[in-house]
Amino acid sequence: MTLRSFVPKGAASFRVDYDGPPKDIYFLLLPKLTMLAFSAAVEPLRIANQVTGKELYRWFLISEDGAPVPCSNGIEINTGLALEDLPRGSFAFVCSGIEPSDSTSPRTLAWIRRQNAHGSRFGGICTGAFALAQAGILQDQRFTLHWENQPSFSEYFPGLEPTANLYEIDNGLMTCGGGNAATDMMLEMIETDHGKDLAVIVSDMCIHFRSNNREALQKSAYSVALSSRNQHLINAMQFMHDTIEEPVEIGVVAERAQISRRQLERLFQRYAGTSPVQFYIELRVGRALALLNETNMTVAEISAATGFSSATQLSIRFKKRYGQSPASFRKSWAEKAARE
Repeated sequence: MTLRSFVPKGAASFRVDYDGPPKDIYFLLLPKLTMLAFSAAVEPLRIANQVTGKELYRWFLISEDGAPVPCSNGIEINTGLALEDLPRGSFAFVCSGIEPSDSTSPRTLAWIRRQNAHGSRFGGICTGAFALAQAGILQDQRFTLHWENQPSFSEYFPGLEPTANLYEIDNGLMTCGGGNAATDMMLEMIETDHGKDLAVIVSDMCIHFRSNNREALQKSAYSVALSSRNQHLINAMQFMHDTIEEPVEIGVVAERAQISRRQLERLFQRYAGTSPVQFYIELRVGRALALLNETNMTVAEISAATGFSSATQLSIRFKKRYGQSPASFRKSWAEKAARE
């Protein structure tokens, strides 16, 4: 391992009374990781060192064979470290991104299990929870991953339930939904290690408005998206989202929202520009798209998971929304991947 300076020069400064050893953090980079989430996790560590003039943190990048790893945007990140045993008690983040179910190898999963058994602690950034679940180290712990990939995660791991929160820290396990949520997670770690004032300075240096609440949701609430705080409408939409696999009649949705069906129709037309029926269908077709992209489920299995009575019914709705059948959609993406 080649050591380098982890304390860059900067104009801002902040004093911390700490003269102990640095905390070493390892980042396992998986193919097609999300660069935004990775950099959002590393930069707070760099800034903490920079403003204090001390080596509070060191970070090291790992890939399966030590070679550069391509991000989802095509840019490659040099690593320098291959899979090798970490010092006992180390902390390692698994950084993943798109197509997370296909980004790990048996060798990588065996390495995660071995390090975990030898006392290393793990975290997941963006979709890193996929690899952690495959390695079997998410049982009985709170965790999260990017909201876009949660439907497919739940299909792969029905016994594990991610939260919708920005990030989670539970019994040493640190996971986040990616993007700037990684910064919030690292700011909490910095605050725990060296105090709130340093975390505030680092947040300001990132020009980042810290949520100060790990339970803040990853997605904007329906009230924000629709510019409406009508609780009946919000409740109806949330109920539809929760019943995608087993959709109910719109009359039941209205009853659950505690309004009449006519009132529900008016609210949807006014704020969503569509009918409750069409909104419900769009939710289910959107879930089908996610499962096509993120899983190897058959079209028949996906139709069942999204509340359609048959693969044919799903295909009709899917083609109307996306211009091609689910089978054609999946084939076109497979051919594109083969060319690349």
